[in-house]
Amino acid sequence: MSRIGNQPINLPAGVTVEITAENVVVVKGPKGELSQEVNPDIKVSQEEGVLKVERPTEQKRHKALHGLYRSLINNMVVGVNEGFKKELELVGVGYKASVSNNVLELNLGYSHNIYLAVPQEVKTEAKMEKGKNPIVTLTSHDKELIGQVAAKIRSLRKVEPYKGKGVRFVGEQIRRKAGKTAAK
Repeated sequence: MSRIGNQPINLPAGVTVEITAENVVVVKGPKGELSQEVNPDIKVSQEEGVLKVERPTEQKRHKALHGLYRSLINNMVVGVNEGFKKELELVGVGYKASVSNNVLELNLGYSHNIYLAVPQEVKTEAKMEKGKNPIVTLTSHDKELIGQVAAKIRSLRKVEPYKGKGVRFVGEQIRRKAGKTAAK
């Protein structure tokens, strides 16, 4: 039994949902509009400000799709109402970040700067304070897109386990390894 899929999705004020005949769910709210195509086996229904996602059988495949689409639709509702935010911290000597015209410029210790074009839906801010690590803040109404952009930025300089240098999420715990002097 899918516990996630059985939970109803409450629609906050200002959020409208439209379910088309082609099994496409369109969610509109104050922050924007998102759409998601749903598998034809899964049925989405709306009644009195509540969305319900139902599956036809108890097959393992249907159970998996049931929870998946309920989570995707819930993320769309939360996104168009409140939005999502991710903060990345650049840990390392001389690491810098700046934003201009939706282009993120990163100096991550390579011989060259890295220029990353960020999609229009994602708002990017770079904050650099003296004595602290630079922080890149991403905000958007699309959880999937903001996750992809954050993963791309992280992949430019992965956190290494010996000194902890690299790009990480704010508050993320890194597993550190002892150096070779610990073997003696």
